[in-house]
Amino acid sequence: MQFARVGLVGYGEVGKIFAAGLKAHVSAVSAWDLKFEAPVTRDEQRGHAERAAMLACDSMAQLCQSADLVISAVTASNTLAVAQAAAAHMQPGAVFLDLNSASPGTKQQAAALIDGAGAHYVEAGVMTSVPPHGIRVPMLLGGARAVELAEVLALWGMNAKPVSRELGVASAIKMCRSVMIKGLEALVIESYATARAYGVEDHVLPTLQETFPSIDWTQQGAYFFSRVVQHGQRRAEEMREAANTVSEAGFDPFMASAIADKQQWVADLARAGVFQGLAKDARWQDYADRLLAHKPASGS
Repeated sequence: MQFARVGLVGYGEVGKIFAAGLKAHVSAVSAWDLKFEAPVTRDEQRGHAERAAMLACDSMAQLCQSADLVISAVTASNTLAVAQAAAAHMQPGAVFLDLNSASPGTKQQAAALIDGAGAHYVEAGVMTSVPPHGIRVPMLLGGARAVELAEVLALWGMNAKPVSRELGVASAIKMCRSVMIKGLEALVIESYATARAYGVEDHVLPTLQETFPSIDWTQQGAYFFSRVVQHGQRRAEEMREAANTVSEAGFDPFMASAIADKQQWVADLARAGVFQGLAKDARWQDYADRLLAHKPASGS
């Protein structure tokens, strides 16, 4: 299995990081994103791609025709739609690597579309935040071609481990982890903001530090607030897929659904400008104070 041309569907944070990291290993990198055609974002996003010396495609068809490895890096809610759109244009024998945070059932549906078009679908569970690691972010691969693809990605310096030929295993691992990690984010935001409202944070955080001394709860709190404010929409969509994963296992997704709601709540506030102007290194207290300043009036 060899690849000379890589195409990225999705030119957001992850897409840009992967595009930059893969350029040294292949002859061409191209990208397609709906933002390339939207009037508000077109010039900025296409300009970024041009400065990065990669082709900004005009359509999904152009991207698929110019790539023998297509990497899907979109929001969770668009996982299946992207696979469906790509399936109509994938070259026979090309590989479709799905990085998106979706349930095993969603990934299996996507695989049926891609494989049905004569291409090869490989799922990936991206196991931690991409920015600190770049293309070396730990990933778990699943599918009939997972082992072969992992060997190629290793040559590119990527950290991709095949875990199963069965589709859904890698995604199940990712989604179960997400319930915990995104759940911790939601719990910290709710606990810390409430403690701030009562003025008891100087009592609460030391008890957490005593119980879990390996975690810097002040620093971790700031990081959790900042990531949810920046990426709450994406996290909410991921947690809806996590809820689907729980449902597919036969359980009611009480916690996953609540986590999705909390992430969406923060995302909506961020979109409304509640956190505008906060410094990149803002304290968790700064985020909590913005929440307190915009909480609904009692009885409303």
